[in-house]
Amino acid sequence: MDMLEFAPASSALDRAAPISRQIWDAKYRLKGANGDPVDRMIEDSWRRVARALAAAETEPSLWEGRFYEALADFRFMPAGRIMAGAGSERRVTLFNCFVMGEIEDDLGSIFAHLREAALTMQQGGGIGYDFSSLRPKGAPVKGVGADASGPLSFMDVWDSMCRTIMSAGARRGAMMATLRCDHPDIEAFIAAKREPGRLRNFNLSVLVTDPFMAAVEADADWPLVFGGTTYRTLRARALFDSITRATYDYAEPGVIFIDRINARNNLAYCETIHATNPCGEQPLPPYGACLLGSVNMARLVRAPFTPQARIDEAELADLVAIAIRMMDNTIDVSGFPLEAQQREAQAKRRIGLGMTGLADALAMSGLRYGSVEAAERAEDWARQISRAAYLTSAHLAQEKGAFPLFDREAYLAGETICEMDEDVRAAIAANGIRNALLTSVAPTGTISLVADNVSSGVEPVFALAYTRKVLQPDGTRTEEEVSDYAVRRFRALFGENAPLPASFVTALDLTPAEHVRMQAAVQRHVDSAISKTVNVPEDIGMEAFQAVYLDAYRSGCKGCTTYRPNAITGSVLEVKPAAPIPGDLLLRSEKLSGITYKLRWPDSEHAMYVTVNDIEQDGIRRPFEIFCNSKNLEHYAWVVALTRMISAVFRRGGEVAFVAEELKQVFDPRGGHWSNGRYVPSLVAAIGDVIERHMLEIGFLAEPELAGGLTAPIATNARPGTHLGPICPKCSQPGLVKEAGCLACVHCGWSKCG
Repeated sequence: MDMLEFAPASSALDRAAPISRQIWDAKYRLKGANGDPVDRMIEDSWRRVARALAAAETEPSLWEGRFYEALADFRFMPAGRIMAGAGSERRVTLFNCFVMGEIEDDLGSIFAHLREAALTMQQGGGIGYDFSSLRPKGAPVKGVGADASGPLSFMDVWDSMCRTIMSAGARRGAMMATLRCDHPDIEAFIAAKREPGRLRNFNLSVLVTDPFMAAVEADADWPLVFGGTTYRTLRARALFDSITRATYDYAEPGVIFIDRINARNNLAYCETIHATNPCGEQPLPPYGACLLGSVNMARLVRAPFTPQARIDEAELADLVAIAIRMMDNTIDVSGFPLEAQQREAQAKRRIGLGMTGLADALAMSGLRYGSVEAAERAEDWARQISRAAYLTSAHLAQEKGAFPLFDREAYLAGETICEMDEDVRAAIAANGIRNALLTSVAPTGTISLVADNVSSGVEPVFALAYTRKVLQPDGTRTEEEVSDYAVRRFRALFGENAPLPASFVTALDLTPAEHVRMQAAVQRHVDSAISKTVNVPEDIGMEAFQAVYLDAYRSGCKGCTTYRPNAITGSVLEVKPAAPIPGDLLLRSEKLSGITYKLRWPDSEHAMYVTVNDIEQDGIRRPFEIFCNSKNLEHYAWVVALTRMISAVFRRGGEVAFVAEELKQVFDPRGGHWSNGRYVPSLVAAIGDVIERHMLEIGFLAEPELAGGLTAPIATNARPGTHLGPICPKCSQPGLVKEAGCLACVHCGWSKCG
């Protein structure tokens, strides 16, 4: 049957919030080379994906309709790479992210891996790398009479590569870097992001081992070792203090409990894991790839907000069965940036089915997120998903064959498999299993927004409602309220003025222990890992903050990511803006004060002098205009044009911090140069650095380093009482939210993780 017969009279997005359609149009709607839409409605996107994934079946027509039904009404939501790329006939990968190969400790290997990383990111894949294999800074390099520069210096090279790929027009790069807790350079790794602008394209995580956690508990010594040589020894608790203090101050590094990950890996008999994908939900071996999708729990609740509210177990199992089949087919229809990634994916057929809308589903069931009862219900739903996924994969193995590296005896002896019920174990014993690992909980910020703003992943609702600023074609901004899906369902049933029940809570209403309780409950039935952020209050004490990590470890979590709003990172959301962005031009007085900066660039024998003049507004000194002068006239025309445009932006008032950030992103194809220990990619970027430095010096900006490595500055010229969040690098609005370990913008849908 032609799937066009399923075309609805109206679209599901006609009934959704405006932000849902806007993000679908921007990120997932297929368009031609000229920008004209190919997908008329989101139903066309679902139809395109269903047809593409059914093509892997012996009889595609038998499955295309069932795949479409699973996608319809946002019940099953494949990850963004699948929604955007499946059926597009473009050379893209449908895998969201990869862990790259193990870097051998020699220069040739290092730069071979850099090339592989660039090729992978060029196709839109996020990457993870473990840099623990590189010798520490100062270690001798035999044969060349030199000392090693250490893993962080090579991470800087990766960071520059990522910015270069981005400047060429690819999607924003996402990278994860890990380092073992016993590496001699671990303290420098922990402190790396204290330096403004450094490693901004990386998420950082420390690989924490069981012996280290035992040493912390015992307040024992901890040796830092590489290649069998102990470089020095420190107290384990002192190192733990360094990790948590850095995270307390600027939300990185995260912590990965690597021994637990390897002990509970179904494939422990044939692989060892050292790294994860950028958001941490997929621990992967060298060249491992993550294929993600989510069951939308909020869409499955029947009789919501009544004592009879429930999710039907049979309906959930049927949906999971279809989702697993679709994801398994994705492995066969996807392209891969590297042949090694394709071999790894096909040898193990690893997939990661998770859930989203969990917090909404709990609220609709009358359960307060974070409570013991909510944790028990979430654990039961995770158990149902896991059981249905494993049974489906075993049946697929009977039909299509087990994954090539399946070893029946070794697989069934795995720690996770041993904990499953007898029916699952019997099915695997009889048939094998198609997919080595099946479950994961990924960040779903953007696809959750498309799905009518359901809660993201297993996170709590961040804000029941907030005001979104929307850029209009004429340059003005309008405001619209964005409310949570479950809130709107409740209002539709009981009226706009009905008080919300106690089951509605937000992330900031929860204690850290309640966050960890929910993560641990779901983790018990997830064979990979969970991407989740534990939001903590700004005034939390250091001892209580450290207790979050100890609680996560003792509760069986595979990692821990926290976020504490503070002077460096800012608050995480402006729920209700205090005032609109000023629209009137600032007026120039006859006399202005300013600062002139001397700027050297290798291409020119003459220095450039950059002058920034300021104006005072409401007691705040802010930049008003910029001039650049030099004896070198080579760049005269574009420098004049650039400074006039920048000055025009400054004079509009409002939030102008994005100007420096945008300039710093510009790369010269002829190459940049190193200045003060870091890479400056172009003369334009150097001017951006000057502007940012000036804004910091006059007090217009706070320190620019943000959680997650972004360096978009935080404005300090807000009216009293306004809670500004970090500035989005795309729309330049305050309102970056850290959920599921990833920064995302509530205004435009931008996500650091893609």
